[in-house]
Amino acid sequence: MYGNTWDECDEKHQELVRRARQGIPTPTRSAKLSEWLPYWLAQYVEPRRKLSTYDKYEMHVRRYLVPLLGTKRLESLSVADVRRFTTRVQSTTTAATAKEAHRMLRTALTAALREKLITRNVASLVEPPRVKQRDISPWTLEETLTFLEAARRDPLYAAFVLAIAMGLRRGELVGLRWSGGDLDNRVLHVRQQTQRRRGTLYDDDPKSRRRRVIPMPALCIAPLRWHRLRQRAAFARTGIAWDEKGYVFATRNGRPVEPRNVYRSFTRVAADAELRVVRLHDARHGCATLLTAAGVAPRVIMEILGHSQISITMDVYTHVVHDTQREAISHMDRLLRRRRPAA
Repeated sequence: MYGNTWDECDEKHQELVRRARQGIPTPTRSAKLSEWLPYWLAQYVEPRRKLSTYDKYEMHVRRYLVPLLGTKRLESLSVADVRRFTTRVQSTTTAATAKEAHRMLRTALTAALREKLITRNVASLVEPPRVKQRDISPWTLEETLTFLEAARRDPLYAAFVLAIAMGLRRGELVGLRWSGGDLDNRVLHVRQQTQRRRGTLYDDDPKSRRRRVIPMPALCIAPLRWHRLRQRAAFARTGIAWDEKGYVFATRNGRPVEPRNVYRSFTRVAADAELRVVRLHDARHGCATLLTAAGVAPRVIMEILGHSQISITMDVYTHVVHDTQREAISHMDRLLRRRRPAA
């Protein structure tokens, strides 16, 4: 061990002795990032995070962190190294990608800090790139009604109604099961989402692991009942036993529909109706827009949509909040206008 004084060296030595007694391995030299990052993925990320999250982390490690910083040793990594890294990633990709890569480097170094492989997290000393907020332009009420009218004959009409009226994500729509919906009491349990990863469909917790129970609008009930009747008839023709625990939106063999096909049907209906084509996720934004315009409190919208933080709700729908503020402040003209003297 090295230090400026005997006491400093002795303190570091005693710390090594304590780690050895606890069975914590201590490397004889600082590990390279190319050695630490795969260990961090295997020991910290994979056992604790969702598969989709692990895949995203692994991609950033493989494409950016290891190629650009892999030769650096943990203890010798500097603030300047991290700053040059984020600048280079941003120049070759986007600010959003550079911000994500920076966040993952900071998280990986935090784990190294916990294991006392480094004395400070230099990534936390570097400000991440600023990402320009994507301009959200969901359908207007008139466009939404036009789409719903055009989608009535589509096999996924009930899914589109749920996406627009309740703001469900695509994976949540695909992962819905009949046992999660109480049509008589108009209640929907969002317990899982279904995604395709590594070539297979799998069920997982909702985003941010926020399971929620949402009251259903009355307009969702009839499409779901009609969809269930048609599904029972389709299953009977193919010899598949209908089950209450089965998927709401399923193929003829009872398997969940492909998430990609939900989006394809959504864009096809919109194009046929001569509407501007938006993302399916923008239907979720449109749901929040309509709820905000109707005066629903942001905290309630947050719970309906399953946002992890209220700031997400407020940041995404700032334009709607501004419209509400403009309407509210217009009352000041009426309240503070100078009264005309009586004739």
